[in-house]
Amino acid sequence: MEWWLGYAAIGAAVGFFAGLLGIGGGAIMVPLLVMLFEAQGLPREQILHLAVGSGMASILLTSVASVRAHVARGALRWDLIKAMTPGILIGGLVGSAVAGAIPTRLFALLYMASANMLLERKPAASRAAPGAAGMFVAGFLISAASAFAAIGGAFMTVPFMLYCGVPLLQAIGCAAAIGFPIALAGTAGFIASGLAHGGLPAWSLGYVYLPAVAGIALTSVLLAPVGAALAHRLPTRTLKRIFAGLLFIMATKMLISLW
Repeated sequence: MEWWLGYAAIGAAVGFFAGLLGIGGGAIMVPLLVMLFEAQGLPREQILHLAVGSGMASILLTSVASVRAHVARGALRWDLIKAMTPGILIGGLVGSAVAGAIPTRLFALLYMASANMLLERKPAASRAAPGAAGMFVAGFLISAASAFAAIGGAFMTVPFMLYCGVPLLQAIGCAAAIGFPIALAGTAGFIASGLAHGGLPAWSLGYVYLPAVAGIALTSVLLAPVGAALAHRLPTRTLKRIFAGLLFIMATKMLISLW
């Protein structure tokens, strides 16, 4: 029972922030799942893979709940989502092969994005999203970098959307929706790679540990609408500062892990 309570607690936190900021919650889930899996005595050499794979699979369900809440409030730009999705799917599948060339620049971009949000710099009034090719490339790079750095796509999607002149609440809604194809590509990869190895614990589908996914989803789908409702009530300036703070923490965490 204590493991199920632990999964439910993780799901509550992930669901709330998914609705509030459009993030998938992988940065929250993976370290906590590693600790729970170690306490459960799962195979030590597979714990990290199981944590990331289970986190990816959980995001699939959390993302749907978050998106539904934002759709009900008219905060999605389906044209932008459709334009980025093909690049996101391909980027998620081949990200590990291409992302090794961009780590240092990626950290700098995250710091720049958080600074811009804290200083409330606004894009030019005439700035708009790029064309189909530009959106494909943006989706590919965001997904590839997410796979490389083990961070959620929202930490790059929201600043990109703001740069393109998209209002913050619409940017958060789009980030929540884009999290689904990113998680879909990642989940497929972890299932396939896990099935190729033996010795996995019971109730695993590849590197996806189904009890963890079920426990996280149980509460995350309930808390995602709560976070979305709060996002639409908070002042835009407050929401920007919350997101910028998390963005700064993530960039710092990535730099420390590099060192």
